[in-house]
Amino acid sequence: MAASEDGDGRLEEYLADPGNRALDLTTAAALCSEALGLQHSAVYLVDIQQRRLVPLTDVASPLPVDDSLAGWTYRTQSLRVEESESGGMTAWIPLVDGAERVGVLAVHSASLTPAVLRRGKALATLLAMMITSARAYQDSFVRRTRTKPMRLPAEMLRAFLPPRTIGTAHVVSTAVLEPAYELGGDAFDHSLTETALHATVLDAMGHNLASGLTTAVSLAACRNARRIGADLPDLVQSVDDALAQWLPDQFCTGVLAQLDLATGVLRWCNCGHPTPLLIRDRRPDVDAMRREPEPPMGLPSRLAGVKRRTHEIALQPGDRVLMYSDGVTEARAVDGAEFGLEQFADYIIRATASGELAPETLRRLIHSILDSSGSRLRDDATILMFEWSPPSR
Repeated sequence: MAASEDGDGRLEEYLADPGNRALDLTTAAALCSEALGLQHSAVYLVDIQQRRLVPLTDVASPLPVDDSLAGWTYRTQSLRVEESESGGMTAWIPLVDGAERVGVLAVHSASLTPAVLRRGKALATLLAMMITSARAYQDSFVRRTRTKPMRLPAEMLRAFLPPRTIGTAHVVSTAVLEPAYELGGDAFDHSLTETALHATVLDAMGHNLASGLTTAVSLAACRNARRIGADLPDLVQSVDDALAQWLPDQFCTGVLAQLDLATGVLRWCNCGHPTPLLIRDRRPDVDAMRREPEPPMGLPSRLAGVKRRTHEIALQPGDRVLMYSDGVTEARAVDGAEFGLEQFADYIIRATASGELAPETLRRLIHSILDSSGSRLRDDATILMFEWSPPSR
């Protein structure tokens, strides 16, 4: 007990020391491990395509997400333990900030006692928050999690994207976006307030820097209106106005949605985009959210002179809603066969039935599309999925 209290006290002293705030993450992780009385720890960050776990230092080699115990920890967000090649034991602990999977932490020790595991989990929680805070301005994180150079439109859009996954105990929203290094005009956005989940998928005309700029302006206009409390029709109107004013030759399709977390009422506006897919009781309902299409956002809408319409349905507990771009369903395998909505829905349903976590379902799905297409997509492919699970009454 005394040793445990001593370790906790040393960590408290480390965190209270203002001189430690500017330390690089590698040094901070080492000092925190020492303060907690841990023998050794190592941070592995997931790469941008979620295929590899990359060590924060060059001491170790990258590990595959799909074929390693560390990868199992990342995929399932659960603790795994194995014998160390150098003797002792290694605990693999997920690095998760909120609902966002960041990577894994390896904790090495002669023996994995309950105290060591508890301290390892505490360290993982602390490091996940530190990583999320630092990676926005430390390019060392970016360099380690990329495997090749990124094109300028993709670089611009990536700077605007939120975390891949957000959520609470009762709702989770997760998204994937490919091709990671060559994006043109696709993007997603999601955010939470105390009462609602906001989710958006956008697809700008073209596949160049102008397309990326169109999407960036659309995201900014939507967020600006949302953050002053604008209702859903006003969010769409803000995007229409911004594009018409600043980029009159460009337009953008998209779905903007708001989910009431207490009631499960989902409101949305579809501006020339593929119809969102509702999955209920492990079955796809392709018509549940099908409505007469609205014009794309931008000058075409202004010229049409038609007032935007919003639609509404009531979700049931456990419902999943998929919003996606046409690059997903139009992706083709090497033999030329189209991926299609039916195969897309079937994949999600089988993953749901197996109890797979929502972020892992989308990671595996986008890799399946990429691999079957020979890693070449005809267009950007974006998928955003959210699931509502209200508290039991």
